[in-house]
Amino acid sequence: MRRFGRTLVTAALAVTVVGGTAGWASGESQSAVTGPPPGTAAWRADTAYGPLPDPATATPHEVARFFAGLDDAARTALVRTHPLVVGNLDGAPVPLRYEANRLAVVATGEARYASLAAPDRRILAFDPRGRGQVAEVFGDLEHAAHVSVIVPGSENDATSHDARRAPHTGPAGMARALRTATETPLADGPVAGGSVAGGPVAAGPVAVIAWTGYTTPVGVGLDAADGRLAAAGAPRLARFTAGLDAVGAPDPVLFCHSYGSVVCGLAARHTDAADIVALGSPGMRADTADDLRTGARVWAGRGPSDWIADVPNVSFAGIGHGADPTSAAFGARRVPAADVRGHAGYFTPGTQSLAAFAAIAKGEVR
Repeated sequence: MRRFGRTLVTAALAVTVVGGTAGWASGESQSAVTGPPPGTAAWRADTAYGPLPDPATATPHEVARFFAGLDDAARTALVRTHPLVVGNLDGAPVPLRYEANRLAVVATGEARYASLAAPDRRILAFDPRGRGQVAEVFGDLEHAAHVSVIVPGSENDATSHDARRAPHTGPAGMARALRTATETPLADGPVAGGSVAGGPVAAGPVAVIAWTGYTTPVGVGLDAADGRLAAAGAPRLARFTAGLDAVGAPDPVLFCHSYGSVVCGLAARHTDAADIVALGSPGMRADTADDLRTGARVWAGRGPSDWIADVPNVSFAGIGHGADPTSAAFGARRVPAADVRGHAGYFTPGTQSLAAFAAIAKGEVR
């Protein structure tokens, strides 16, 4: 009888989440963009350089081996003929993807994407379908000693990725803030549930990637309350990190904000991430950090005024994302966030959270 009562309470809370009285509001239902990139049919039909790796089935390491066997002329020809495929092909050489995506952005002719084609942008992925998806690199990915990936939550797409908004928020703003913070020497002391390694640390350069590579919820309605879009995005994140590995990048740190932490939770066991950091998280679709089945260190933080704290940590009939990652029972390492304001202030310069993020990104935390 007690078990039945708990089930009824959980169901009531789940309905409350969807109804909006606990923090969720209305939002549009989104169709997840999945599958290989546009232009895949023409790519498969191109036999000029022998069988090309199938974007739907070839592993990133197979893609890397294919490009390693081509000369410069063949690589250039494929970029010019199939920019949308090469630009989104995990495992393809990084410089080729930058050039392919510049061409793909220009080819859309859409003003909303025009800024992504600027010479100083390093666009590692671009897909114009739906609201658009994009991944942008800040720093030198090819020579980085450490790599971090920002996985954002609701309301983000290729248009809003770097839109004007409050500083240090949004995927690109968070990535820039983290990249800048990693260039600032960190004093010895306790950080994020551990401590900074004593003495000089040869951290090496850090590259940060803003990865808006999945269809995010719009608003905080049913799409944000269930796991459908996260389940579609998780394989894309896992493949993206496999692509980083295929080109020789170090194991990444995943910084997962809000609904992005749901994506990271579902992808965790399929990535080679060194650390997974959940911030402002509604849950990771797991009861404990161990349930994520990852070799990564798992971290979590939430600011005192973050409205996400008002969302019940329930899971019933697919609604809700489960346990609070900042709870002691979950078992994640804690990220200090006492001075964070609101739901999007975690990367604000001067905050304890950003200092902790920088230490984690540089591998300076024991």
